[in-house]
Amino acid sequence: MRKIYLDNAATTPLREEVVSTMSSVLMENFGNPSSSHSFGRNSKNILESSRKSIAKEINAMASEIIFTSSATEATNWILRSAVKDLGVKRIITSKIEHHATLYTVLVLEREYGIKVDYLPVLDNGVLDISVLDELLNDSVLSLVSLMHVNNESGEILDIDSVGKLCLEKRAYFHCDAVQTIGKQAFDLKQLAVDFMVGTAHKFHGPKGVGFAYIKKGAVLQPLLYGGEQEKGFRAGTEAVHQIAGMAKALELSYANLDKEKAYIADLKEYCTNGLMKAFPNVKIIGKQTFYNIMNVILPFDSSKTTMLLFTLDMKGIAVSRGSACQSGSSKPSHVLAEFLTLEDQQKPNIRISLSHLNTKDEIDYLIETLKFI
Repeated sequence: MRKIYLDNAATTPLREEVVSTMSSVLMENFGNPSSSHSFGRNSKNILESSRKSIAKEINAMASEIIFTSSATEATNWILRSAVKDLGVKRIITSKIEHHATLYTVLVLEREYGIKVDYLPVLDNGVLDISVLDELLNDSVLSLVSLMHVNNESGEILDIDSVGKLCLEKRAYFHCDAVQTIGKQAFDLKQLAVDFMVGTAHKFHGPKGVGFAYIKKGAVLQPLLYGGEQEKGFRAGTEAVHQIAGMAKALELSYANLDKEKAYIADLKEYCTNGLMKAFPNVKIIGKQTFYNIMNVILPFDSSKTTMLLFTLDMKGIAVSRGSACQSGSSKPSHVLAEFLTLEDQQKPNIRISLSHLNTKDEIDYLIETLKFI
């Protein structure tokens, strides 16, 4: 059976060069990077070279990069330490964030009694940033936690403007950039962001490894205690092979960024035009969406909603109804439920997320399959 993968916002296939890099480290540099002998020193060198490589790609300092198991862990750490150790009394976020943010904020609200404010969500999933300006006019020490690109709608947030506003109002800014690191250039020396998180498996690297950018001067305390790894911020022996794979994946992503971005954007336009031609009443969710994500409401009977993904899967096509944690559910995602009408929530929708490995022929096959359904 033909297999077509169109769910790259959930995870991405590894590049061959990444697999090769990881295999080499696993076989030849297995030493513990905290050990003082040559085996350990070799692993330590790979670890720090990877840190410098990642920092260079996003124009940060190597000391500002802390390796974690995932962006989820990094977000939990940053939000919790900001409240517990930096004295943050309020978190401003939105109800269309990833659950790594939303659930952590709820726990912190319960444990520490912090105030939580949610920015309104306008039509097509756009956040009303004007409210942020109003909220930050008081003297409450705040942290703003917003994602750069929504993982379900693909809607883009102007993080440059948000960062400048936070800087002006003396608030911390935490940005979930999981969907954009490796797919868009960043200059963290110019961007007013205090904390940013990313994860390797979104840019053709391995699962189980991510990183936190902690701007110089923001002194957090550890979430995990034990050894002195990661400058004492994150205890536990580092997964050197995964970190090396992540650095290699990010390096290749940025080396090929312009070419692959143009290719994927063209493919998205081709898919949009094809869907609109095949289904004139199709709705494309979002106002200004990222170049590799599109979420569409299909003009099908609502009775097809629960079986749509299953039917596509039986035809070898992988898409989702939103984030990976939502895709197996017949319920509307918490993101789409914030701004879609009840009628649209009940209709079948799919998220199509593309990579440089996809082709127009695959898009044609998807559309023909949807016609059959």
